[in-house]
Amino acid sequence: MKNADFLTGITPSGTPHLGNYVGAIRPAVETSKNKDLESYYFLADYHSLIKNYDPKLRKQSALEIAAAWIALGLDYNHCVFYRQSDIPEIPELTWILTSLTAKGLMNRAHAYKAAVAENEEQGNKDPDKGITMGLFSYPVLMAADILMFNAKKVPVGKDQVQHLEMTRDIAARFNHVYKKLFILPEVVVDETSSVLSGLDGRKMSKSYNNYIPLFDTQKRLRKMIMKIQTNSLGPDEPKDPDTCTLFSIYKAFASESETLEMSERYRRGIAWGTMKQDLFEYIDNILTEPRKHYEELIKNPSDIDAILKKGAMKAREFSVPFLEKIRTAIGIESLG
Repeated sequence: MKNADFLTGITPSGTPHLGNYVGAIRPAVETSKNKDLESYYFLADYHSLIKNYDPKLRKQSALEIAAAWIALGLDYNHCVFYRQSDIPEIPELTWILTSLTAKGLMNRAHAYKAAVAENEEQGNKDPDKGITMGLFSYPVLMAADILMFNAKKVPVGKDQVQHLEMTRDIAARFNHVYKKLFILPEVVVDETSSVLSGLDGRKMSKSYNNYIPLFDTQKRLRKMIMKIQTNSLGPDEPKDPDTCTLFSIYKAFASESETLEMSERYRRGIAWGTMKQDLFEYIDNILTEPRKHYEELIKNPSDIDAILKKGAMKAREFSVPFLEKIRTAIGIESLG
């Protein structure tokens, strides 16, 4: 196995939704088919321990997310598709990196600072109230995910850029203290990828409970789209596509020419009911065949498990010998 050209993961924290598809799954599926790249994709189930304390939800979410990626066309025979928890070298590397990482660096992590700020706003005397070491040291585990396979490029959303910068800092620290083993990963932020708006106009997110599940039934998909908030403009009145949630979702799925044509319909006047129906039909057409595949996969979880375990075996062809190099560099090796 070679170093990862691309590496990305998704945390099993709930049902995959349209935002996950546009922001993470669709680009990953496209990259997985590139025979010139060594691409790694993983279910970040250890990361889910930070916020989710429901074992059944974690297992179900991992099943649904893996099924979604496969149903939407991930080329798992070419890429490396695995569960984070199936790679025991990752938590070992996490501890090695933790031992080198300055607490001050972790103090600057956005998620930790936000949790402290929330405690202070609520008047808690202890600014660290309720903050676990998992949340605090999350960036170190993320660094281990990336550095374990010496990933060259890591596609992330803008909110994750800081974590990649921390990964580079941690890798550079190891290289300086011990031996130059780690590539400093390149942050890849896709400025063109869409951040979908949800039912209420805010970013589509499980946290806001405003998301549209990716593989709901056809009937349920239509019902959810019909719930999307709009303004009170009449059917024949011109409308601004750039401020409309319906249009932003349509744009994320449609071609450039289709998007341009729809924007003209907005400016001429389009009824909200018509737009919602058109949006439903467009997305449903894209998801019809993947939905059937997804439903079959969900019924046969052992098939998904076999795919993930095969992926873990491929991943460990790299991680096992690489961890031995890391151990040797830090002086943890045979005494003979």
